[in-house]
Amino acid sequence: MKKAISFTCLIICTLIWGTTFIAQDTGMDNIGPFTFNSVRFFVGFLAVAPFVFFFERKEINKKIKNKTNDFFKLMMPVGIFLFLGCIFQQVSLLYTDVANSAFFTIFYVPMVPIILYFLFSEKLHWSIWPSVIACVIGGYLLSDINDSTVRFGDSLVLIGALFWALHIIYIGKIIYRFDLPFFIALMQNLIVALLSFILVIIFEEINFSKIALETVEILYAGILSGGAAFALQLFGQRNISAAPAAIVMSLEGIVAAIAAWIILNQILGFDGVLGCLLILGGVLLSQIAPVFEKNYK
Repeated sequence: MKKAISFTCLIICTLIWGTTFIAQDTGMDNIGPFTFNSVRFFVGFLAVAPFVFFFERKEINKKIKNKTNDFFKLMMPVGIFLFLGCIFQQVSLLYTDVANSAFFTIFYVPMVPIILYFLFSEKLHWSIWPSVIACVIGGYLLSDINDSTVRFGDSLVLIGALFWALHIIYIGKIIYRFDLPFFIALMQNLIVALLSFILVIIFEEINFSKIALETVEILYAGILSGGAAFALQLFGQRNISAAPAAIVMSLEGIVAAIAAWIILNQILGFDGVLGCLLILGGVLLSQIAPVFEKNYK
């Protein structure tokens, strides 16, 4: 029953993340990417706060008492990696299509075991290498090589995918040590909002009338993605191991591509569709092969 609930949480999370790409794209019609990110995650912070107060207020002191330093040693990387992943992804949407950004983002799935291998000496399964090759070929087909602007946008997403991978790794560590999904979601939203606000002060202007024009997009991305989806991810990873969880979460690329086609009329050509299929196939191979071998040994 617990696994079924966690699986449902991840499915809903994936649907929200996939469609949030549309809000992220259209939400920059009147404001810059840093302003959008800052306001979006501050809204996410406000959306999660009541759940922390009602469900985890008493648990926070019990679980973090005498372990405050340990908590923040994990919480700061979680927030910083989420901030960097979101910033690169958000800025990329100024230069590339939603489908490209979504599918290059899910490169984080094969990146996770590679990072675990180099940083934490965990073994790499053989399926990682053909998965990476499939993703690289798929990325070549998906990106318009002749368009330097699109190439730049896709490169930003790939850099962001590295930070998404690190975020997932550290989320796994912090939720294992401190089972406080709402409080962790609250803190990471606050960190991203504050760091994004620093970039707003440096590079953009604070214009409340323009921010108001993006109210729908900000509320969607803030409440549903920044608030609900990240909390659902934490609940999902409670009872489902990394491999099947990553498979479910990687489907956000398909959801985003379909949403972009229906809402923004961003239609992929044959090469783009083939590239998406190769990336998705590589991602699934890297997750399914180890589980399949383990079950049938």
